[in-house]
Amino acid sequence: MRYTSLLLFFFLFVSGVTISAQTNTTDNDTTAIQDTPQLDFAFPKQYTIADIKVIGAEQYEDFTLIGFSGLSIGQKITLPSPPGVEITQAVKKFWEQSMFSQVSIDYSKITNDSVWLNINLRMRPKVSEVNFEGLKKNEVDDLKLRIGIEKDKQITPNMADRAKIEIKRYLDEKGFANADINIYQKDDPAIPNQVIVDVNVDKKEKTKVRKIIVYGNENLTDVQIDKAMKKTNDNKIQNIFRSKKFIQEEYENDKISVVELYNQHGFRDAYIVSDSIVQVDAKSVDVHITVEEGDKYYFGDITWIGNTLYPYEYLNEKLGIKKGDIYNHKLLMDRLNTDEDAIMKDYQNYGYLFSQVLPVEASIENDTINYELRLHEGKPATINEIHIKGNTRVYENVVRRELFTKPGKLYSQQDIIRSLQYLAQMQHFDQEKLYKDISNGIHPNEDNGTVDITYQLETKSSDQIEFSAGWGAAGLVGSVGLKFTNFAIQNLFRPEAYRFVPQGEGQTFTIDARTNGNYYSSFSLSFLEPWLGGKRPNSLSMGLYYSAASGMSSRYLESLSNMYSGYGYSPYGYGGMYGGRYGGMYNNSYETEVDKNKYFRTLGGSIGYGKRLKWPDTYFTFYGELAYQRYMISNWYQYETNVTNGVFNNFSVNLTLGRNSTDNPLFTRYGSAFSLGLQFTPPYSLLNNGKIKGKSYSDPTLSDADRYKWIEYHKWKFSAKTFTPLMAIDKTPVLMTRAEFAYVGHYNQNARTPFGTYMFGGDGMTGYGGYANEYVSMRGYETGRLTPIEYDKNGVAVRQIGYLYNKFTLELRYPISLEQSATIWALGFLEAGNSFNKIADYNPFNLKRAAGVGVRIVLPMFGLMGIDWGYGFDPQVNESKAHGSQFHFVIGKEL
Repeated sequence: MRYTSLLLFFFLFVSGVTISAQTNTTDNDTTAIQDTPQLDFAFPKQYTIADIKVIGAEQYEDFTLIGFSGLSIGQKITLPSPPGVEITQAVKKFWEQSMFSQVSIDYSKITNDSVWLNINLRMRPKVSEVNFEGLKKNEVDDLKLRIGIEKDKQITPNMADRAKIEIKRYLDEKGFANADINIYQKDDPAIPNQVIVDVNVDKKEKTKVRKIIVYGNENLTDVQIDKAMKKTNDNKIQNIFRSKKFIQEEYENDKISVVELYNQHGFRDAYIVSDSIVQVDAKSVDVHITVEEGDKYYFGDITWIGNTLYPYEYLNEKLGIKKGDIYNHKLLMDRLNTDEDAIMKDYQNYGYLFSQVLPVEASIENDTINYELRLHEGKPATINEIHIKGNTRVYENVVRRELFTKPGKLYSQQDIIRSLQYLAQMQHFDQEKLYKDISNGIHPNEDNGTVDITYQLETKSSDQIEFSAGWGAAGLVGSVGLKFTNFAIQNLFRPEAYRFVPQGEGQTFTIDARTNGNYYSSFSLSFLEPWLGGKRPNSLSMGLYYSAASGMSSRYLESLSNMYSGYGYSPYGYGGMYGGRYGGMYNNSYETEVDKNKYFRTLGGSIGYGKRLKWPDTYFTFYGELAYQRYMISNWYQYETNVTNGVFNNFSVNLTLGRNSTDNPLFTRYGSAFSLGLQFTPPYSLLNNGKIKGKSYSDPTLSDADRYKWIEYHKWKFSAKTFTPLMAIDKTPVLMTRAEFAYVGHYNQNARTPFGTYMFGGDGMTGYGGYANEYVSMRGYETGRLTPIEYDKNGVAVRQIGYLYNKFTLELRYPISLEQSATIWALGFLEAGNSFNKIADYNPFNLKRAAGVGVRIVLPMFGLMGIDWGYGFDPQVNESKAHGSQFHFVIGKEL
């Protein structure tokens, strides 16, 4: 009787579960087969499926859903279905997709051993609209990507819970620790089986830290601990520029930082005993932290084990930690592994990629910790294969020739960095992505002692095109410029290699033309082959250029000279300069006053050869150039060159020694660039014994056309730039420093060149008025207005001319965008410099000062552009008060 009762109870239990599974169609259903009197629950039986129908889920084809269920016509199934077989498994499959809010399987007919099944499905609703309340637009944009609730996508019951968690985490990061978040969904009356989701947020006040109270700190001050907490800061004066928001996750990280700070000061056993967050009011908290400092420890003996490549004396000196130094585990690990000159990087640069060091505390004696540094040098790793991925712009050999890593060569981390620097300087690839995840491209195989290296590149176009029109000194000026940085002269007769021009070899071809019609026109052409012959990084460069400018009529010049006579200069001296350089700005009839008998024409060409050096290191380069310019002048303005008529020849040799270790030619973060240049002509006055046509150079009757027929000079220039990142992040502020010094010397005082001198001040852009001078920028002042004035023997101003200058710049740059489409950074600068007429006048402390701000943008097709505002604190030449505010536009080159 007892066993009969238990058996009856079991059958009733199974029957009850089955019935409830059929009738209860909530999200927790896990089985279903409709019970009818035709089924005998005491004795399950096999049936053959005669037909299957799908009811609901009209969005999908029936055969797709039937196939997914695992059931098929002709299949034998057991009814009622025990857990784990046929019907139960089919229901579980549908539930696991999270696509359905109701799932059941029943039958409509049973005949003998056949059964007709119905799969009853109800799709979960889709989201027709998501509404956010209480959030800003940028916050909504950020959260849409995080919460997973999207329009036209299905919504599941737990998605709202996940969305709350994500919104909570997001607002916590912004300091809204007390935010209330509610998510509601309601049926969309306009669209069946779709819902509207409302996300309502009450952010409340930001939670800020009012006070941080530290207990137990006897050896570190509150200020030191406060500095270690990067993200959790109170309102003390030293935190004026730091965030005061309280974010729990950042607070946990800051507690770890406090312990690490103690460790760095020798307190190896320091820990936080307790901490608490006390709510002061709705928007502020106090943070209480209790520390246990423990004892202070010192480094003892440091013993090297396993070193065969380097002697322990070298390793100890490289490590830089001595017995008796305060114990600092972070310093030890940095010197071993992390620093730029870390010991393990020395090993890796010599091929020992598999080398490892294990620091072991050998013993602790009182407050002294003795270390064993156990080295596993391993075998040197040889480079097996080099893979180039993502290059769709230049021929692969053009990329490979820039690499310092070669198959069969010993692995070197430094060689990889140098390779990336040269790839960046090619400007064919996204420089910002070159340095990311370098380690992901290194694939070592310790079993056979080899390593494969993959360079992951992202191609970008660096060709530039310029079409512009502007109003300049000569009136309306139009210009067109084309720069192709992937030119291939070898493919000139291969049409299949053309993309407008033949491309693929990484050569640079530039063509530039500008004109305003009557007054001014110029044309230039240049070509650069960076790998002459294709086997060595020896460059060949060539250039041709021609410019022609016409002068103004005497009538027009005289009228403008009278306008500026208040400056106190001779009518055709400084006043003439205003007429020549700026007259077009003041009279729209300028073009009708062009005098074709007044002109300044320049024809020139150059050919240069460059070479990368291996000594003192591979960052050094040498460049040599032969250049020729021919100046053809007729009735020109004296202020420009101090000569008015004649044909003058300038044949020079230019030698430049440079070193460039910068990481990125666009937004540079670290490295330096130095150059020392010497440009010189033959010393004609020495070769002809100081006479021309029987006359001495000092003879006042010697014409300028004869005196300067062959121009002579020696020109020296030194330039240095350094870049220092201020933070260890991609978007780090960068401190740039620059120093320049240049001098134009002479072989004979009476043959002192009037060409190739310096016009100092302003934006450094040549413009259309200076044809034989070098314009040097000095922000905060007008173009050329810091150039000294040269006077004749009678004290009359003759011209502005500078034979030497020095300049110093301190610039803080902050990147705004480092995307391939546009590189943008803001800057603030301090600048000082001056120009002098002769070396006897040179005073390194007589400097014009300026400060200001600016912005730069680099667009792939247009190059560098920008605008600066500077304030000049000192007067310009022949002025008595500070110059004040000045704007500068930047096109194509840095100031």
